[in-house]
Amino acid sequence: MIWYSGDVAKTNRKYPKRVIFPKEKQMAFIMQLKEHTKAGTKELADIAGVNVRSFVDWQNEKYSLSLTALNKLCKKGGFPLPQDIEIKDPFWYTSNGSSAGGMATYRKYGRIGGDPENRKRRWYEWWEKKGKYQNHPIINAASPVFLPKKSIPLAEFIGILLGDGGITQRQVSITLHKIDDKKFCQYVKNLSQLLFKVNPSVYGRENITNLVISRSRLVQYLVKLGLCVGGKVRQQVDVPQWVKTSDSFSKSCLKGLFDTDGCFYIDRHRYKDKVYYNCAMNFTNRSFPILYFFKNKLRQLGFHPTQKTKYSISLRREGEIAKYFKIIGSSNPKHLGKFKQYLKFRYGRVPKWS
Repeated sequence: MIWYSGDVAKTNRKYPKRVIFPKEKQMAFIMQLKEHTKAGTKELADIAGVNVRSFVDWQNEKYSLSLTALNKLCKKGGFPLPQDIEIKDPFWYTSNGSSAGGMATYRKYGRIGGDPENRKRRWYEWWEKKGKYQNHPIINAASPVFLPKKSIPLAEFIGILLGDGGITQRQVSITLHKIDDKKFCQYVKNLSQLLFKVNPSVYGRENITNLVISRSRLVQYLVKLGLCVGGKVRQQVDVPQWVKTSDSFSKSCLKGLFDTDGCFYIDRHRYKDKVYYNCAMNFTNRSFPILYFFKNKLRQLGFHPTQKTKYSISLRREGEIAKYFKIIGSSNPKHLGKFKQYLKFRYGRVPKWS
């Protein structure tokens, strides 16, 4: 026999409190209510304001009753509230559930807090869209970077950047071929460390390698040196004036430009049923001021560049190409390597660089 005492309690109608019976007493209460009222499961479920399935779950003690439903059922049977129940706040079980869930996750995955790779991906998406543009005393604090004086290595870096590089508001990046420029990529990385005392981040995708330096102070410094943020072609960027006015800086910049946007190849042509092979080097860029600088500086150094297309400059004399590698040089092993192979075999195809 279940004993009852007290009046029907008031409850929050949106999130009612929950009623916890002692074990097997909730089932006993509902069975006694059915016997006393002669009402079936459907009728009592309607009175409690739930569907039949929920009411059956209450009877089987799968879930606890709401205090609102218990008040209605007690009123139907003419009972006071049961004496030995415990009334809990809404969602009282969440702290226990979260602890149990955390332990289950730890036992299964050896960690708490979900998939770390997904968190990294979501954080990176937020950082690229919003985070890096927001002012924050810690997250967005300017990272240290060394700002060198104008020099031959810096002029070469400028040439590399004008060739295969790009500048955003907070980053300086250089994009190279993952295979063909593998050794040159390491050279550019070392050059960056020498100049700015920073180790560039390296990102690879398909056949591309990106060297990235995330330093807003470096971006500001390069802009002061004469470069610009954003699209080089759209802005028709030019070589900085301080580079143009120095022969040594100009040669170094030429080297950086050709090492990124240049190529060495074998020119095959036929004359009177006979095939001739000649070496050639070509520089391609879609910024006309850069093309003009490249062509004009070669002429000042005694070369005879040709321009048969809108965006490219060529040297076609073997002696001048040899002179170029002698007085200007190359930091990209694939160019000098191909030329050496050409001189070794003299004629025929140059093997693909590796």
